[in-house]
Order: sequence, then structure tokens, then C-alpha cells
Amino acid sequence: MAEFDFDLFVIGAGSGGVRAGRMAAAMGVRVGMAEDRYMGGTCVNVGCVPKKLFVYGSHFSEEFENAAGFGWNVGKAKFDWPTLRDNKTKEIERLNGIYRNMLANSGVNLIDGRAKISGPNSVVVAGKEYTAERILIATGGWPFVPEFPGSEHVISSNEVFYLDQFPKRAIVVGGGYIAVEFAGIFAGLGAETSLIYRGDMFLRGFDQEVREFTAEEVAKKNVNLRFNTNIEKIEKQADGSLLAYLTDGTTLEADTIMYATGRVPNVMDLGLENISVEQQSNGAIVINDQFQTATPSVYAVGDVIDRVQLTPVALAEGMTLVRNLYAGESKQVDYDLIATAVFCQPNIGTVGLSEEKSRELYPNVDVYKSTFRAMKHTISGSDEKTFMKMLVDRDTDKVLGVHMVGPDAGEIIQGIAVALKAGATKAVFDSTIGIHPTAAEEFVTMREPAS
Repeated sequence: MAEFDFDLFVIGAGSGGVRAGRMAAAMGVRVGMAEDRYMGGTCVNVGCVPKKLFVYGSHFSEEFENAAGFGWNVGKAKFDWPTLRDNKTKEIERLNGIYRNMLANSGVNLIDGRAKISGPNSVVVAGKEYTAERILIATGGWPFVPEFPGSEHVISSNEVFYLDQFPKRAIVVGGGYIAVEFAGIFAGLGAETSLIYRGDMFLRGFDQEVREFTAEEVAKKNVNLRFNTNIEKIEKQADGSLLAYLTDGTTLEADTIMYATGRVPNVMDLGLENISVEQQSNGAIVINDQFQTATPSVYAVGDVIDRVQLTPVALAEGMTLVRNLYAGESKQVDYDLIATAVFCQPNIGTVGLSEEKSRELYPNVDVYKSTFRAMKHTISGSDEKTFMKMLVDRDTDKVLGVHMVGPDAGEIIQGIAVALKAGATKAVFDSTIGIHPTAAEEFVTMREPAS
């Protein structure tokens, strides 16, 4: 048997790569890992973590307004962008250090630099070649920005966390998680904000009623929603501002234009041409049920395989791979009933099937739903509404999907996801005693189907 420098070489120190590397090293596997940019990956550096911190920051403006109804006079609020930006950066740097220490303590040999595959069992980092029995590609995704006249003036989610100045006017282009979340962030922090999406409704793939309800609530929070249009070109003006020409014939001025038009697998300059690897049209690496590429010694997990682009999914894939390779297990990741949240304002939490998908798959579907003003807002003065929806197979009483738009939706739906994973029926929900007074109790008190 050939002697290699490492048993496993991981390319990318993000969620999937770090989890796989740490677990393997803990089993006595000799692990090498290379990272050239974001220690901890997109989620820690320019994704979930800083985004959630910005969401928290942007929500205070509403809290100050709501406080008046409870007897608080907080005076005129003033937002300081450098404070939020720099405190966020300090927290990210702290997390970077934690990731480095975790890897070192677990025995992973971390190498700084971009790894390029040079053969089925070798990679090159900073001019030095390392050999490995197996290679794991865990390089994640990268923001996609289309090319058009003036596209050089826009930013992506990579740059938005480090802006020198906070814009007075912001445009966000896109219709997915990141676009909707950042429209809320910009607006909440005080920017005059427009969200532009080429389709007729954002958040494609979500339950249609959830999409429509969210649009109504987002529009209440000073976000100018511009559907069925797109940017044709952008011109930089003499004062440094940007003038966007839209396909509907109108124009918009902004200080910052952020594109959140999807992410593509990060496969550039990875050396894939040096091995046999199949790729999808967007560059995603094709793997079998064991995360193995067409080259048997090379594996891939996470956003680079473009199955489900969520951090916890990458973690699950990394863990499953390592257990199968080094612990004698033979398992597959269960992609069914993956709960997810959109941290727009108000939040979306969802697990299971949409109403549209439920009716495609089941002949008899009962729909339970509730729209109400949260108890807090009965005296806050806010007209924000909460929406809840449950889909049930009438023939078996099995709960097919649960959806919520409202404060802490992600926190609530996480618990409900456990129930659905356990196969809960509507009768189980009905027999559960609620926690009063909470919004969550509505899920166990919805008795009559709306349709």
C-alpha cells in the first residue's frame, strides 16, 4: 500500500469540511486541511452569523417605536454603522480563532492557502504538493452576479458586511433568502430601500400564501418592492451615487446596489481538470450516494454539490461521510423534512410541504391557518401580523407541512420539525396542551380546517 502524507485531505475549512476533518481526526485519521480565505466558511464570515447579527441590529428601530406603547420614551434614536460593523468583525475574528483552535486540538494539520488538486491522490498548496489516500472537496458556494453594463459598481453578500459607509439609499436585487433578508436589514438600519426581483413574487419554492403574506408585511416596513422588473444598466454619477435603469422604463438612484441573485458552487481554480469529475451545468460536483465523485478517491460535501444549500445540511453530510469511511457505517443523509428559516422581518419558519406540493402528492388535504396580531402589538401600535399554517393529509391525519411568518418563527418551527420527523399527526398536535400566552400555542389550538 502506498504511503501518503495524509489519510484525508480536506479542501475548505467551512461547515462541512471542518466537521468532517475534526471527526476524522478524532478517530485517529491523519487529516490535512487547506483554507485560503474564510476560516469557518461562508456561514461564519459572510453568511449566517454576521447576517443574523445585522438582523438583530436592524430590528432595534422597530423596538424603539414599539416601546412607546409600553410607557417608554427612548428619545431620538441614532444609528452608528461603524459600531455595528466593527463589533460584528470582532465577533467573527473571535470565531475564526475558535475554529483554528478546534482544528488544532483535534489533530488536524491546517495549511493556509488555496489547495489545487493535482491528481487523484495529491493536492498543491502554496507550491508544495501533499499526497492523501482520500481528498474531500468542501469549498462551498460563491455569490453569482450577472454581467451587464455597470455591473462592476455592485456589491454582493461578500462585501456588504464591510462597507466603509452605510448607504442612505440602497437597492437589493434578487428574490431569495439573502435578498429578502438584506432588504429588511437596510431598511431597519435607516436606508431608503428598494427590492428588485424579475419574477412576480419573491421566495420561489415557498408556500404561495407564505410568500404573499410576507410581501405584505415586508412592504409595511419601508421596503419598496419592485416585482416583474430588473436592472438593465447602472451608471455611476459625478457625486458617486449610482443610477439604475430598470427594464420597466423607470430609474432608481442609490448609494449601494447589492446583488443577491444566487450562489454557484465554488469550483474555480480547484484543479478539477486534473481528475475525472462530472459537473452539473452550474459547476456543481456530481457525487453518488456516498459523496464519491467519478474519481473514487475524491469526495465532496456541502454547497459545492448543490443539493441543499444550508449549513446544517453540510454538517450532516460531513458527519455521514466520515462515519461511513472510518467507522464502518453505511448511512445516507435524510434530506426529508429539513426545516428552514428566512430572517426577514418578520421571520419565516417552515418545515415540510407547501400547500401546492401537498395537493400534488395527496388527494385529500386539510389546510389549517391563522392570522392574528401578536399580543405584544395590541398595545405597541404596530400593525404587524403573524401567519400560521398547517397542512394535513385527511386520509391518514399525518401533518405534511407547517409554516409560520412572525417573530421567532425559526425558533418555533425548529421544535415542530422534531414532531414532524417523529411522524406526528394532527391528533397529536390537538392533544398537546399549549403554553399560554404564546404565539406558538396557536399550532395546538387550530381545530377547524380553512379548506
